[in-house]
Amino acid sequence: MSNVKVRTMSIDPIASYTKSERLFLLYIYLPRGQDKAKSLTELMVDYGNNPSKYATERKNLENDLSSLHIIFSQLLGEDNALIRLPSWDENISGKTARFYIDPDYRIEVIDQKTLFFWEMLTKFTSHYLPASLQQTLVDKLGNIQRSTKHDFANSQLGHWHEHLITLPNVVQAPKLDSEVVASIHEAILQQQALEIEYHNKWQAQPSYRVLYPIGLVFIDNMMYLTGFNPVKDSIDDDELLKAHRNFAVSRIKAATVVDTAIPDWVSRDAFSLNNLNKLGKLELTFGDDIRLVLKVQKYACQHLFERPLSADQTITQIDNTWNQVTATVANTQRLHDWLVGMSQLAVVIEPLEVREVIYQRLQSALALYKA
Repeated sequence: MSNVKVRTMSIDPIASYTKSERLFLLYIYLPRGQDKAKSLTELMVDYGNNPSKYATERKNLENDLSSLHIIFSQLLGEDNALIRLPSWDENISGKTARFYIDPDYRIEVIDQKTLFFWEMLTKFTSHYLPASLQQTLVDKLGNIQRSTKHDFANSQLGHWHEHLITLPNVVQAPKLDSEVVASIHEAILQQQALEIEYHNKWQAQPSYRVLYPIGLVFIDNMMYLTGFNPVKDSIDDDELLKAHRNFAVSRIKAATVVDTAIPDWVSRDAFSLNNLNKLGKLELTFGDDIRLVLKVQKYACQHLFERPLSADQTITQIDNTWNQVTATVANTQRLHDWLVGMSQLAVVIEPLEVREVIYQRLQSALALYKA
């Protein structure tokens, strides 16, 4: 690492760089070995030196360390490259976390497995992600191919793209404004409020509003921004949940980061993406989870063996024509749409209220075709 040239930290603190540059500089700067591990306060000496932005830059440092760990663990499969004491899966409330890089770890040179991964990923998402995001994957693959042009072209994996194709969705992903996405990205990372111009599909005029962004939600090929309307803090989480909102990113025509920090209550565990999902706040949901019982034609049931409705799904044979499927599932609009799509292949047995909803939707469709 001694041969890597980096601008002098004392002149240009890490916080002044772009996200990707910061992550690379952190990888270089972080101490090697447990005996040299540093706390956030110690790392801040070279990360950021602007007293007026200390709180924001410290939060960015925390987010950058988390991002770097995710890159190592999830993308590179190196769970113990960037180590935190206490470990990443432990609660550090009331403790001083310390960080270091495993001295035996080195970023590997791009190999054929990496190339194969990017080839597969770009093909798999070609009709799934919005075009603007898909292009970043295509560009990434192009950069990798150019950097290893000779070896790649002469390898077996260099010809994999000739054997991969993804068929388009029936409904294509919407177009996204790259500047809007960039502002959303910045607001979430900087923990700042966001002002948006939102065009609701049911209203002729746009609305202008400020929100506290939490994160992005992907449902099929749609992307949603989830967050909270500005309200005063309360000890009642249920009261604060009334301010929760979701916005289709494709309907956000303008977005500006506001110089207002998101209040601390937004970061409560109760409002994490995982918990909001459990509460049914991230998509149209009708009450609590349900015990779904279906009567499914035997030949049509095969894909449920491969892609079960839930972890507790059971399938039992009724006769030579029908199977019974039982599963605990979220009672969502997407579930109803799927059940309608199964139409002549499946019948809802329980719960009765869902059975009635599907029956009425099928009756309406039949009436349209008869007309």
